[in-house]
Amino acid sequence: MSFDLNTVLIFGGLILLISVLSSKLLYRVGVPTLIIFLSLGMLVGSEGIGGIQFEDYNIAEMVASFGLIFIIFFGGMGINWKTARPIAVKASLLSSIGVVITALTLGVFASFILPITILEGLLLGAIVSSTDAAAIFSILRSRNLNLKHNLAPMLEMESASNDPFAFMLTIIFVSAINLTNDVPIGLMLLQQVVFGLGLGAIIGLVGSFLLKKIAIEIDGLYPILIIAIVFILFSLSQIIGGNGYLAVFVAGIILGNSAIPNKYSIVRFFDGLSWLMQIILFYTLGLLVFPSQLLPVALSGLVIALFLIFVARPIAVFGILSFFKVPVKQQLFISWVGLRGAASVVFATYALKAELDSSNLIFNTVFFIALFSVLIQGSFIPLVAKKLNLIGDEENVMKTFTDYVEDTYDTLIEIELKKDSPVVEKHIMDLKLPENVLIIMIKRQNKVITPRGSTVLHPGDKLVVSGESRHVIEECINHYKPVKNH
Repeated sequence: MSFDLNTVLIFGGLILLISVLSSKLLYRVGVPTLIIFLSLGMLVGSEGIGGIQFEDYNIAEMVASFGLIFIIFFGGMGINWKTARPIAVKASLLSSIGVVITALTLGVFASFILPITILEGLLLGAIVSSTDAAAIFSILRSRNLNLKHNLAPMLEMESASNDPFAFMLTIIFVSAINLTNDVPIGLMLLQQVVFGLGLGAIIGLVGSFLLKKIAIEIDGLYPILIIAIVFILFSLSQIIGGNGYLAVFVAGIILGNSAIPNKYSIVRFFDGLSWLMQIILFYTLGLLVFPSQLLPVALSGLVIALFLIFVARPIAVFGILSFFKVPVKQQLFISWVGLRGAASVVFATYALKAELDSSNLIFNTVFFIALFSVLIQGSFIPLVAKKLNLIGDEENVMKTFTDYVEDTYDTLIEIELKKDSPVVEKHIMDLKLPENVLIIMIKRQNKVITPRGSTVLHPGDKLVVSGESRHVIEECINHYKPVKNH
């Protein structure tokens, strides 16, 4: 089937339009958008009404990998480090050691349930060993589940950071099955982690420094600069043997928690880009699925999914969090909120691309597990949270994110700058104002100036400033301590 440009554009526009409108309707009832995008792909696929024949696993893997770069980067950018710091160690252990425990436990079990070897079973376990951040937080936010005891940032950080580790295990087991890697597994894993973490931290810090120091007159170019950094970082990490996904995730955390210019608009841009990548990625994966092939794996897939939910995931969670004396109710909830989704289906394409004897069986089983996890397991999250008494009135799930601004603008005041004001003749970007203080507008003589990072403040300027309290605003502006001289 061939299409001209206009047909492709109309078709693509309709897909995006349907995706957005349907997600608006289903978001309110807590249905993750993953289901919508996958369903659309299946609907227009070879066994759907569209009849589009698509079985190019190389293209699918390339599209999926490209989309996952931005999804994981934005996952890091969205972590509020101030909120996540108290639970960072526990979340990091869950996203690393927890992934390994889940993969090994489930992999061994799967090798007994399916007609596959132990290595192929471990590959399946690795593919579904990570939890899905998009699915989890779609449910938490749409249902307004304001969780107690820092559970929201715990789940956010774990689910946003465990995809790189699942990816590493997937590549390791694919290589082991095909005998394509002479490097010992332990050394390969260490190399992926060390180089990925190290390069991600270095590039993230350098990128943050550049964004603060380079005054770009066109605000729309700031996101383009960050995209360039992400591209270079991912590729360099892959070339030197590091984990590219881990690298961009770490860089995302650093940039998301740095006082970079135009941060709010940058976060909004990458939020939209991340959603676009999810639509393209899941739609492509949906095209790969043959619904008729899901029925034969339904029973075995259900057994494996139940084992994952009630055995493998709890073993990993209790095995780690018990050392921190985390209450049993919290561990039970964390165990339950281990939804599988986006990354699992993406990583399953690596099995297809490797052309293993069990590739189709593994892919279809993983797809079934992801659907079951999101639709059934995800539907019971609110009920489980209420039964365990983990919903609090004083918490707010949205404070988990760095782009949370609801309580930033509680107070709005106007400050006139005197000649001796410490902020006079300073660039706004160099004031290093806290994130809860924002200069919204500048009145200069008879003109209204939109503040930018490169804007220099003059005597007589009237600043319209927002913040959580008058005291905080006045302390930041009137008692500013110069960082450097221009």
